[in-house]
Amino acid sequence: MTSPGRTERLVLPGVLTAEQAALTVAGIMAIQREDGAIPWFRGHHLDPWDHTEAAMALDAAGEHERAEAAYDWLVRTQNKDGSWYAAYADGDAEAPTDRGRETNFCAYIAVGVWHHFLSTGDETFLDRMWPAVFAAIEYVLELQQPGGEIGWKREDDGTPVTDALLTGSSSVYQALRCALALADQREEPQPDWELAAGRLGHAIRRHPERFLDKARYSMDWYYPVLGGAVRGADARERIDAEWERFVVPGLGVRCVLPNPWVTGGESAELALALWAMGESERAVQILKWMQHLRSEDGMYWTGYVFDDDAIWPRELTSWTAGSLLLAVAALGGDEATTSVFGGEWLPTGLDPDCCRA
Repeated sequence: MTSPGRTERLVLPGVLTAEQAALTVAGIMAIQREDGAIPWFRGHHLDPWDHTEAAMALDAAGEHERAEAAYDWLVRTQNKDGSWYAAYADGDAEAPTDRGRETNFCAYIAVGVWHHFLSTGDETFLDRMWPAVFAAIEYVLELQQPGGEIGWKREDDGTPVTDALLTGSSSVYQALRCALALADQREEPQPDWELAAGRLGHAIRRHPERFLDKARYSMDWYYPVLGGAVRGADARERIDAEWERFVVPGLGVRCVLPNPWVTGGESAELALALWAMGESERAVQILKWMQHLRSEDGMYWTGYVFDDDAIWPRELTSWTAGSLLLAVAALGGDEATTSVFGGEWLPTGLDPDCCRA
């Protein structure tokens, strides 16, 4: 088990003590396979996005070797076109269960690699990861549409699904900015990526019609803020406009309307978005509310159906615990986490349409 001394940066009154944080980190490490894969929980599937989120939480807790093993797993399992499959049974690279190749899943490696580099300063790691990051971003940008939005995925046979998801594209926007930071660190400018990021950010901010209508999902509400495309007064207006619809006082954040179901992952991510827009007090309140989802082993239940007073589903997921740890790390001032999710020092890209509709 990890030492509480390594998780002092993850202390947040009313949310986590160092000992509680250590127990949560140990829970994620117990799920991680020997080959570095981090499935949702043992016996369930792994998806590349949540695998990376859990690895970032390990870095925030000082477990850098464990995090590096997770990124090495991504390098070993990357498809020739730069992608990963959407799901692998228990993290077994030889057993994909969903052969779709989702763009936001594939792009997120850039966020994780930049976070690990900021956490460790390991140039050798960056050099080893760069080919995988480059290939992943190139794969994703093949699905960028004329309006700047990113198509959802390719099917197993290569057929592109060009419909765009606002949540997914917002996550890709953050990944593109981290990829540009990696390129700058390596002194390998990527002007095409700069243009792509600018076009994508513009689409997210100004053209909601270019995305599928998923407004009943809370992620579409806060992800433009969490991903960094919307900030300042626009972010506050966006969050305040839907607060009463999605936030359940004392419990957390609904996953989807009108279902009476709050989820830990969405709650922690909203807290991280609130921190990014300078609303730390509200962020801490959300994290305090979601503590009813904490189990005795330090992990977090995925969700709670409040009309039935029922934990559902009965699963303790690595990514729910990981998102909580990252939110606490940001609020506690962890430099790598604040740099990745604060975004002030990340490149923003170039937007040739900034002065047009």
